[in-house]
Amino acid sequence: MFIYEAQKLLREKKITPSILLKESIEKIEEWKRLGAFITTNIDQVLELAAKQDKILESEYDNLPTLFGIPLALKDNIYTKNLQTTAGSLFWKDFVPTQDAQVVTKLKNSGALLVGKTNMHEIALGVTSNNPHYGPCLNPHDNSRVAGGSSGGSAIAVATGMALGALGTDTGGSIRIPASLCGVVGFKSSYGTVSTRGIIPLSWHLDHVGPIATCVEDVKIIFNIIAGYDSKDPFSVKNANKKSKSIEKNQIRIAKAVGNFIDEADANVLKVLDNAVKMLRESDLSVEEENVDWLRELSIANRTITQVEAATFHKERLATHPDWFGEDVRERLLQGSNASGIDYATARYNQTVGKYRFKEFFKKYDVLLLPTVPVIAPPIAGRDAVEMAKVLTKFTAPFNLTGLPAITLPCGKVDGLPVGLQIVGGYMKDKKLLSIAQMIEAILKY
Repeated sequence: MFIYEAQKLLREKKITPSILLKESIEKIEEWKRLGAFITTNIDQVLELAAKQDKILESEYDNLPTLFGIPLALKDNIYTKNLQTTAGSLFWKDFVPTQDAQVVTKLKNSGALLVGKTNMHEIALGVTSNNPHYGPCLNPHDNSRVAGGSSGGSAIAVATGMALGALGTDTGGSIRIPASLCGVVGFKSSYGTVSTRGIIPLSWHLDHVGPIATCVEDVKIIFNIIAGYDSKDPFSVKNANKKSKSIEKNQIRIAKAVGNFIDEADANVLKVLDNAVKMLRESDLSVEEENVDWLRELSIANRTITQVEAATFHKERLATHPDWFGEDVRERLLQGSNASGIDYATARYNQTVGKYRFKEFFKKYDVLLLPTVPVIAPPIAGRDAVEMAKVLTKFTAPFNLTGLPAITLPCGKVDGLPVGLQIVGGYMKDKKLLSIAQMIEAILKY
């Protein structure tokens, strides 16, 4: 069920919050083997749902937006009086005394937060094959990765354990698992959603955002969690001013081409080509643009991620390196060993990348490219460090430049989902979501 459908049924008194929650709990039990959750919050939300049922009986004209809607949260997001591990041994007993800003907003909006989802350890990886809390298994093929680092959140949505979820995204960690699990994932412009109360990975690249089963649901959640936070030094004031509605014949779309894009699996590119063909047949204008320059941005994002992660985890790495999983420890050490020249070069490329995209989006409204260059890889196989380089290739440039980006399911290869990534101009999130919704309606996938 979509969130927007559940909202309507609740307000028409055709269902109750307890009914919706019961369905989620049943799915959590049914799909337990997929490893989507580290901690569940069932007893508390059952009590809340019962209270909401009574509210629904009496007054229902002014219900908060997410009243009665079961949602899940990635386990690096602070939740008051509920364990928050970041998928790590270092926080295995950590129970925050306050909520993250996004959690406060969701609670105020009436959401039923069913639990904390499994993830790649400290969010530094894209397989969600967690050595401490177990692997996240792809719901389409349990022998393959769900993607990461927000793997549990994507699984929860794909299987109906929750109608929506929050993930975090530093190099693609919302969009990658959403793509590999066949759902919608959105990373907004940098600074539009507060990261206060989220265990950081990279201060200059971290984002938090929604995963859901359609663009409309993503919009609903985004509109709740977005907004300036005066207590978050990375929050941007006056972001995303209201944009004008855009007509179909006015939309300018660029399809990414070049050697960099051609490194994707041929079957993935074939699915994307078919999607573009459908858009053109629907009278949307799509031009081709070489984006080989994205390669340097992808590399720069990796450097900044690892250096800033190593900085944040410096004491933990020094005192208990054995508490980190092998792949995470290796990437933290790479960050520790990077030179000031490496970091300065990456920051320079970040500034240049932002400038190039500023010019790019004077000509176009959105850029289309694959979300992930391959289908979900097997859990057993390639080293997780090398896997990160492959799976983040097409997502990382947009963390580096802070641009809004969304992934939509657009087809399958060998029964596994393929995602279409749509990228917009900085602080043009609402325009991007409108165009994405239009594209979603054309693809009808």
